[in-house]
Amino acid sequence: MAAVSNKHDEVIYKLHTATAHDWEDQRRHKDLKDDGTMSFFWRAHTITVLVIFSCILVYVAVFENQDVDSSYNMKRGVLAMIGAFLLFGVIQTPRAVQTTTHPAFWRLVLCLSIVYELALVFLLFQNVSDARKALRHFDSSLGEPLPEKNYGGQARWICSDALFGWWLKTLILRDWWLCTVLSIMFEILEYTLEHQLPNFSECWWDHWIMDAIVCNGLGIYLGMKTLKYLTMKPYHWRGMWNIPTYSGKMKRVALQFTPYSWTDFDWKPTSSLKRWTAMLFIIAIFLLAELNTFYLKFVLWVPPEHYLCLGRLVFFLFMGAASMREAFQYLDDPTCKKFGRQSWLVIAVIITEFLITIRFDWETISKPLPRHISMFWSIGLVSLLLWTLWKFYIKKDVKHDIPEGDSLHTKHSPQRLQSDSRHRFANGSFASGEVRSRSRNGSVQRS
Repeated sequence: MAAVSNKHDEVIYKLHTATAHDWEDQRRHKDLKDDGTMSFFWRAHTITVLVIFSCILVYVAVFENQDVDSSYNMKRGVLAMIGAFLLFGVIQTPRAVQTTTHPAFWRLVLCLSIVYELALVFLLFQNVSDARKALRHFDSSLGEPLPEKNYGGQARWICSDALFGWWLKTLILRDWWLCTVLSIMFEILEYTLEHQLPNFSECWWDHWIMDAIVCNGLGIYLGMKTLKYLTMKPYHWRGMWNIPTYSGKMKRVALQFTPYSWTDFDWKPTSSLKRWTAMLFIIAIFLLAELNTFYLKFVLWVPPEHYLCLGRLVFFLFMGAASMREAFQYLDDPTCKKFGRQSWLVIAVIITEFLITIRFDWETISKPLPRHISMFWSIGLVSLLLWTLWKFYIKKDVKHDIPEGDSLHTKHSPQRLQSDSRHRFANGSFASGEVRSRSRNGSVQRS
């Protein structure tokens, strides 16, 4: 009986410590190195960079003529300040968790995120008129009211942009369920807020056929196919000098800046209360970032086709890729106890953007929702709360979070396992004494 009990307790402990990804295997290959033929690309070159940077400053200070145009000098000084910070960040900041062969790119993304957040904080402390005028430093044509525009004639281009955008978003989120929920929820938000932003006003055909099914749905489908290819693709690294052809050598140099492995995201949103709460937050912050795209353009008078809008979207794709990778590890890896740097910055950026919208155009933001919209959201939120209570506090048919102090690497004695399991059953951690174990493919089986 004791042996059966010990085996039973081990099954329970394995259930609690199960993860969607093999983090131990990743840690074993964390310091993947080349065979020496590409060592030049691995070095940070800190001394070389310092010498070149100092020479540039010496040239400006000693040999360059002083320009009398104060505005030009201010602009160039700010750009030089940002460049110096980015240069330091690329060679000195800690390595990101994103699994690319060369970490310099993700360090650059992190430092650009800091610069962007600082710029947003600066705008937040201005009035709306000065904020719009500040954008004229990027383009003198900005700062003028946007003309009323009909988007109906651009349906084909908007659809192609949405398809491409959702293909990229799927590569970032790596989950069909999450992408589909976000796609549908954004269409609902367009219905909800069309009384505030005119370009949200579309017919049902555009919302559900063209957007949700054709454009977004096809983009998600292509993204899932791409993810399947990246998962199945063999990642074999070969020294450059071992490749006989020049074209092969050049391809090897280019591949140096691509991922050396691929991590699938199995979010398992209903596997525990912690996961469910985190997924609701991720959905909310993602949708807020999408809304910020439209509200910032409207408030700051930036045309949709302007390069600032496109640059922000591209930048958010890279920030999102790094932050979602950090968020997944934070949720799935029991040894990861610190929230990621890039994730922290992305949340700060999205919140600051939203606060700028509130501060500069409270009149638009505060327009009351129509009665039928308010009723719909009230019913939806109450239903979500009731389902959460039923799933995690009444039915209790899910994996619960590991108590503080337990670790994947901790060796528990049979007596400790038996004591822990009795304590959990006494507190109602498992429904009706039912025990489940995971098979190798991640499916849940009853034992």
